[in-house]
Amino acid sequence: MRKRPVIVAALLILIGGVGFAAKHVYDPSEPAAASVPPPAVPVVAGEVASHDVPIYLRGVGTVIAYNNVVVHSLISGPITKIAFTQGQTVKKGDLLAQIDPDPYQAEIDQIIATRDRDQAQLVNAQANLDRYTPLLAKGFATSQLVATQKAQVIQLQATIKADEALLQAAQINLSYSRLTSPIDGVTGIRQIDEGNIIHPTDTFGLVDVAQVQPISLIFTLPEDTLPQIQRQMAKGPLTVFAYSQDDKTKLDEGKLLLVDNQIVQTTGTVRLRATFPNARNQLWPGALVNARLLLDTRTGGLTIAGSAVQQGPNGSYVYVIAPDGTAQMRPVTVAQLSGGQALIDSGLKANETVVVDGQYRLVQGSRVQVLVGKAADEAALQSAVQQAIP
Repeated sequence: MRKRPVIVAALLILIGGVGFAAKHVYDPSEPAAASVPPPAVPVVAGEVASHDVPIYLRGVGTVIAYNNVVVHSLISGPITKIAFTQGQTVKKGDLLAQIDPDPYQAEIDQIIATRDRDQAQLVNAQANLDRYTPLLAKGFATSQLVATQKAQVIQLQATIKADEALLQAAQINLSYSRLTSPIDGVTGIRQIDEGNIIHPTDTFGLVDVAQVQPISLIFTLPEDTLPQIQRQMAKGPLTVFAYSQDDKTKLDEGKLLLVDNQIVQTTGTVRLRATFPNARNQLWPGALVNARLLLDTRTGGLTIAGSAVQQGPNGSYVYVIAPDGTAQMRPVTVAQLSGGQALIDSGLKANETVVVDGQYRLVQGSRVQVLVGKAADEAALQSAVQQAIP
């Protein structure tokens, strides 16, 4: 009978302890601690610009001489004079080398002597014919004699024509003793020295002359760009820019000359040839350069810094800074990347502000702090270093 009061007392103590603990765990009269918002992310920002944007097709090409000629001799003989220095700029008709002309001059003298003899014989034969013709009318000469004399005159006339042809050929051979430049250009490495005998069959000839003003560039583009190129060529000549291999130095500006008449099936590309004035000789045969074919110019195109464009699982996107200072992820369509600038087809409007550096710390809705001046430069450098670390 005494156990029941003890149990009741224990239950009262337990209930009181629970109530005391609950009061200390949650007391509505005590204020709750305020949540601290995350700090703003420092970023570098830029505006979406609207201006005329050139549309380029880019390829890699090789510079070739506009014309390239290997100077061969058409006659054989010893070289008595070299009249150029290797690497010299020459004009068409400039003397490059002299072959000994004496044997060819002697041949001319011999042919002239033969021609003069034949001409003297013709004069005599014609005089005899003139004497025999009146005698035939008077009956003092036979018709056979007159006919024979006429034949001799005709034969001598033909002989003189042959002599003239031989003389002309000999004079041409004599002219070949002067090896001259067939084009304006630059001479290469000389293949034969003075005193050696040169032959028409020599493989490398005397020297090669390359025309470098103007000069040509052969470059390739994907075959699927051919319809665009043909449409633009129908409107007028297209401009081509030649850049150095690092794509930083503009070497020259020229015009598209032609599109090759067939596709290279092994590579799926089409070859194109452009010509450049090359006034400063910055393009040289054999050089590998980058080619930019100016296809069109987009009026009012939207551009941003290329670093603003990020790649995600769903394609390209940028962070746009909203008026409330938060970063909003927005998908974009990029038409081209050129000179560090991205041409945007869709997704942005002119004068919007986008994050161009510091995106690696951003998520949708992050608050941002836009850095300017020196702070922006330092942030961009730090971001570049951090992104380079694997």
